[in-house]
Amino acid sequence: MRIHECRSCQSAALHVVLDLGNHPISNALLAAKSQAREEARHPLQLAFCEDCTLLQITETVPPEILYQRDFPYFSSSSPALLQHAASIAQRLIREHGLGADSLVIEVACNDGYLLRNFVRQGIPCLGIDPAAGPVEHARSIGVPVINDFFSRSLAERLASEGKFADIMIANNVVAHVDAINDFVAGFAKLLKPAGMAVFEFAYAVDMIEKCEFDTIYHEHLFYHTLHGLTPLFARHGLHLNHVERLPIHGGSLRLFVSRGAYRSAELDELMNYERALGVDHLRWYRDFSSRVIRLANSLIKLLRAEKKRGKRIACYGAAAKGSTLVNYLDLGSGFFEYAVDANPHKQGRLMPGQRIPIVHPDRLLETQPDLVLLLVWNFAGEVLRQQSDYRAAGGRFIIPIPEPHVIEPAETIDEAHFAVGLAGAAQAERGAGAGPMHA
Repeated sequence: MRIHECRSCQSAALHVVLDLGNHPISNALLAAKSQAREEARHPLQLAFCEDCTLLQITETVPPEILYQRDFPYFSSSSPALLQHAASIAQRLIREHGLGADSLVIEVACNDGYLLRNFVRQGIPCLGIDPAAGPVEHARSIGVPVINDFFSRSLAERLASEGKFADIMIANNVVAHVDAINDFVAGFAKLLKPAGMAVFEFAYAVDMIEKCEFDTIYHEHLFYHTLHGLTPLFARHGLHLNHVERLPIHGGSLRLFVSRGAYRSAELDELMNYERALGVDHLRWYRDFSSRVIRLANSLIKLLRAEKKRGKRIACYGAAAKGSTLVNYLDLGSGFFEYAVDANPHKQGRLMPGQRIPIVHPDRLLETQPDLVLLLVWNFAGEVLRQQSDYRAAGGRFIIPIPEPHVIEPAETIDEAHFAVGLAGAAQAERGAGAGPMHA
């Protein structure tokens, strides 16, 4: 369904700033036997609201289609994410004095990768997630989960049972919800008077500046800035208190929100930075489309040149962002031999659109392709460490974002440009810990 007004403020002043064409649903992996099945494709356009400054895509795919039982994303398949989650959990426990009388609620808890840290310390918690597969895994490790979409009505039901939260966590979900006002109202309903909500999400400023267009797909309805979020939370009696920039996922924000009006110096500094850039004006987004086209053409030229030289090319990471990238490049069936992925729930299936077969990462060393397009470039440090044997045997990686670059076998990378790696996670958390967490 195409929208004609802003999902947040209902303004009709929406302007398309990027059109990526029609794409299949990024996480709708295909069974190998369904090779001949026609896939539904939906427009993938990014629009800017001139009234509330929120970036959003113009098409809404029903969540029942996006988050089916076999939804293949399991957060615990990434060691870097596990460490990232453990670090923030310990920090929240320490700085908020959480204990047996507390309650932590996580919205979109996935497979329990974060809440398990509270379970281990005997701190009451509750997860909420609509995807049955990850929910089953979370329950199997002792995390209590409600298998449903979070909404105001669910929040009211929990409130009627006396389940009010000291801490609410929502990582990488505030960009995914069509009924965004209903979603935020649920947080306002469940937070204790002095409760704190902690959100993590990809930062739109990083996406625009680094040309990270592959992070645009149908699950990501919104691309957030502080300017776009301020009126949304204020509408429900909540205030932005503090913010931290994180390197994970190509550039993210961790945002602390409560009923208190306290504002940290870091929050004001980033708001001023956004204002200086002009993120609240349409003109700042005008050249994004042309930069995306230039980047894609440069990558296509590189890949075709290597193919013409007889080089064999595979992909690493059957992630949603990878689907956007390979379908936008549209190099055709068979161009990439396969895509490796550590998630066993994806192996043996096909990436949507380009129908690239997904296999175990061991295949790289077994078959030694000449080049590997790193679709999960946001975990470059982690992947390159894991594939040290493949690289030692002469394997090369191509990092596509923010500009195509071939990583030679002996070359090191500056992980500050990418997501948190195993070593970087702890460092990022130590640096983040300097900021206040209490309103």
